[in-house]
Amino acid sequence: MYISSIGQDSHRFESQDSSKPLILGGVIIPQCVGLKGNSDADVVLHAITNAISGLSGINILGKVSDDICLKHGITDSRVYLAEALKTVSDYRILHVSVTVEALRPHLADYIPAIRESIAQLLSLETAHVGLTATTGESLTGFGRGEGIGVFAIISAQKNVSNCKSIL
Repeated sequence: MYISSIGQDSHRFESQDSSKPLILGGVIIPQCVGLKGNSDADVVLHAITNAISGLSGINILGKVSDDICLKHGITDSRVYLAEALKTVSDYRILHVSVTVEALRPHLADYIPAIRESIAQLLSLETAHVGLTATTGESLTGFGRGEGIGVFAIISAQKNVSNCKSIL
């Protein structure tokens, strides 16, 4: 059985005087201020985490991530993603496609590194990680440079040994 799930997340930028780094897909983007959030606010990994939650029906971002962040001081979104992956042991992730909407930063030079990072985190070949970016033609706050919005779609296959027969 095959299944797909979509995840979305968005964050505003910190103020220009913030020293918080911008992290997208586990990759630090230099010379760009970070995003607001309790965690590192890695909007790409948050969207992927939400898509995985769509597969399992178990929400990680919210109570679980808040407990990890606020009670244990862990702000690394890779940890939240790892928690989400634990909830889908019955599935093998086949492909992830991510779309980023943002006026800044210009991501073309960082796309290969972000794809590789996501591939490692999901145990995929890089060829099975799609990443596109758009400015959105200034139609939204993301396209006007106020923050970053991300959508992620995951395709997965239920492990055959865990499938129930419909006969």
